[in-house]
Amino acid sequence: MANLTGFVKRLRDIMRNDAGINGDAQRIEQIAWLLFLKIYDAKEADWELESGYRSILPEPCRWSNWAAHGSSGQALTGEQLLWFVNNVLFPVLKGQDACDSQGQIIKGVSAAAGASIRQAIVPAVFADANSYMKDGVLLRQVINCIDDLDLSDYEESHAFGEIYETILKELQSAGSAGEFYTPRAVTDFMAQMISPKLGEKMADFACGTGALSLPG
Repeated sequence: MANLTGFVKRLRDIMRNDAGINGDAQRIEQIAWLLFLKIYDAKEADWELESGYRSILPEPCRWSNWAAHGSSGQALTGEQLLWFVNNVLFPVLKGQDACDSQGQIIKGVSAAAGASIRQAIVPAVFADANSYMKDGVLLRQVINCIDDLDLSDYEESHAFGEIYETILKELQSAGSAGEFYTPRAVTDFMAQMISPKLGEKMADFACGTGALSLPG
């Protein structure tokens, strides 16, 4: 992602026209849960290569099924998109059952005791999350910007610490709130020195947003 500032500015400019967004904190929260679902969808694509992996998300609530716009032009937008987010997506991700537009019941997600972090993270993230946007066309524009991120690209997939930092710097009330990500030069050096092997785990315990990369 060559221009992180431009990416965040596009999102901010779209949200500025939405009557439901009131202040920078709401912009950050709106961007955060959308980015989470985009990233989670990409991770699930990897996990599904493992034998026995089963998504905690009902199919209609997976990013690739409701948010990805692709080239078909069939993605939800306007009032349909708002209705789905407010009446299906958020209730389900908060653990409540919901009915889709066809009257079919969609079970709320829940992570059983001892569930893996892959499962537990979803209800944890959405327990206190909110969707503030009230214009479904503008929401679609925000989603499209995020959906266009190419998480198969090495540089873009390791840019999220910088995206968070850019959000803090760009949104007015965040001001100069400090640096919360480990610089890429440091994480690259750490990865080279540790030289992890496939199947091993490593961690940057002063990681901020956790931007630890593997050597190329």
